[in-house]
Amino acid sequence: MITPPFLKKGDQVAIVATARKISIKELEEGLQLIKSWGLIPVIGNTIGASDHQYAGSDYERAQDFQEMLDNPKIKAIWCARGGYGSVRMIDQIDFYKFVKYPKWIVGYSDVTVFHNHLHKIGFKTIHGTMPVSVPDNTAFAKATLKQSLFGELPTIQYETSHALNRQGSANGILVGGNLSMLYSMCGSNSALDTEGKILFIEDLDEYLYHIDRMVMNLKRNKMLDHLAGLIVGGMTKMHDNRIPFGKTAQEIVIDAIGECEYPVAFDFPAGHVDDNRALIMGATVTLEVTKTNCTLTYA
Repeated sequence: MITPPFLKKGDQVAIVATARKISIKELEEGLQLIKSWGLIPVIGNTIGASDHQYAGSDYERAQDFQEMLDNPKIKAIWCARGGYGSVRMIDQIDFYKFVKYPKWIVGYSDVTVFHNHLHKIGFKTIHGTMPVSVPDNTAFAKATLKQSLFGELPTIQYETSHALNRQGSANGILVGGNLSMLYSMCGSNSALDTEGKILFIEDLDEYLYHIDRMVMNLKRNKMLDHLAGLIVGGMTKMHDNRIPFGKTAQEIVIDAIGECEYPVAFDFPAGHVDDNRALIMGATVTLEVTKTNCTLTYA
């Protein structure tokens, strides 16, 4: 996997909206954060743009992203927020110049489309918080994003005694992101090959039977069969029907992988949680799950 150049003070970072619309006011704390790191934010045309729920039309969002992608002065693109919409414009993007002069693409949730598409063509990206979330993020979430951008490769360790964890150690390339987006890309040219890799999943605001449907789709596509390891981040604000589904989101996941023997870590601090720690997707990592701790380290 190709690693884009890490950032240094004075570098320009583009802020664009590839999905839901957002105002410049909602970006204030995010912009102050990267300025404090010595980086220079460059505001895209999609910030403040509106087309119903989107930050401009599919064409406008694609053009804004393309311009920042092709601009040699821009060293990273930080997606302003998620929502829904990136999958609508991913096929309009030309990555020809990016392949020659790669840069970091940063975000989570809906931005999973870019993580997976770029993984397919051999490039690392950063799954991390976005400007709209900065006011709610923990110091750890913000620190790990800075470390990832500047090449410090943070170790992530947290205490866990989750009853469904499966202990063990695994090495592999880190892939994944938002479960809904992984599900939506199955069968497309952005779909993941997960064999021998460490898969990370998370989601927000879904009905439990939706979670089951999506996990079963990954299972039927054999995306869970030959993993090196599985990391489950925030399964946040899940919903149930009047007739209870009968399982939590975590139980749905563990049931789907059956007797698979690879290590599994639940409640990992990433995803739609305030402590959304940054992950370098496409990097080779080691996952260790014990009775009391989970640790993710970079090779």
